[in-house]
Amino acid sequence: MTWTASLAIAIGAVLGAWLRWGLGLWLNPLFETVPLGTLTANLAGGYLVGAAVAVFHINVELSPELRLFFVTGFLGALTTFSTFSAEVVALIRTAQYTWAVLAASVHLFGSLLMTGLGIFTIQQFNK
Repeated sequence: MTWTASLAIAIGAVLGAWLRWGLGLWLNPLFETVPLGTLTANLAGGYLVGAAVAVFHINVELSPELRLFFVTGFLGALTTFSTFSAEVVALIRTAQYTWAVLAASVHLFGSLLMTGLGIFTIQQFNK
C-alpha cells in the first residue's frame, strides 16, 4: 500500500467517523429505544456506497485513491455494523425482542435497499 492510499483512507475515515459521531449526538436523543443516529449513518452510507460503486464502475479513470478515500475511508467509518450489533444485543438483553427484530431488519434490509437505490440513481443520471 502506498502512502497516498494510506493517507486517503485515513482522511476519509476521520471525516466519516466525525459525521457518524455528530449524527449520534444529534439524532440518538430523539428516540432512545432505537438510536436514530446509527440507523441514519447506515442507511445513508448504504445509499452512498451504492452510488459510489456505480460512479466508479462508470468512470474507470477515477483514481484508486479517490475510491479508497470515499468508500473504504469515509463510508467505512460512517457506517457501523459493530454499533448496530451492540444496540440490537442491548435490546435483546432488556427483553425488547420486537424492537430488536425491527431494528435489525431495518438496518439490514434498509441498507440493502438503499444500496440498490444508490446504484439505480446513478444509472438513471447516466442514461
